[in-house]
Amino acid sequence: ALSVCDFYVQAMAAPTKKFQFKLVLLGDSAVGKSSLVLRFVKGQFFEFQESTIGAAFLTQTVVIDDYTVKFEIWDTAGQERYHSLAPMYYRGAAAAIVVFDITNRQSFTRATSWVKELQRQGSSNVIIALAGNKADLEEKRQVTPETAKEYAEETGIFFMETSAKTPLNVREIFLAIARKLPKDVAPAPRQGIVIEAAVEDPEKTGCCRGS
Repeated sequence: ALSVCDFYVQAMAAPTKKFQFKLVLLGDSAVGKSSLVLRFVKGQFFEFQESTIGAAFLTQTVVIDDYTVKFEIWDTAGQERYHSLAPMYYRGAAAAIVVFDITNRQSFTRATSWVKELQRQGSSNVIIALAGNKADLEEKRQVTPETAKEYAEETGIFFMETSAKTPLNVREIFLAIARKLPKDVAPAPRQGIVIEAAVEDPEKTGCCRGS
């Protein structure tokens, strides 16, 4: 158990700046948006994940250098009948992860449409990440990393391949977004000593990357 002194020292050594940002996940149904969020927030993966209805809301905090970033994550439904609701969730979002399934070429085409919509109707400075999910299914691949990377470079966004199952690059894509988000906004207010479960930056802790 921590002594009062140890508790005080750890609290004082905690990151001094806290930022809070809204992040939205967009993409076709069954590309693995909910699985990515569940892996990131709770470290869990289920082979069969029920489809999201409307949207789901979760939060997670990451620690980078001397600051923390709290993500307010909106996981949106991918079915076409919910498309009209999407602007309600991405409006005001500081960041977005547009997800496609590397084994489904059509989901990549749909992802490019989401990127266009975000850049046209979303926040002017929104950070967009393109996630090629299900990277563990290499033998079924229909979209090459080169294709997605070239598209990302052309549109000014960034690309990573991910796997909620393994969990390749799941934490890394959220950490990359956290580093790119503007830090000149007013930090989130601190009230006393706040203790939250946080995902540490693997570059700071020496943790191994997911295989």
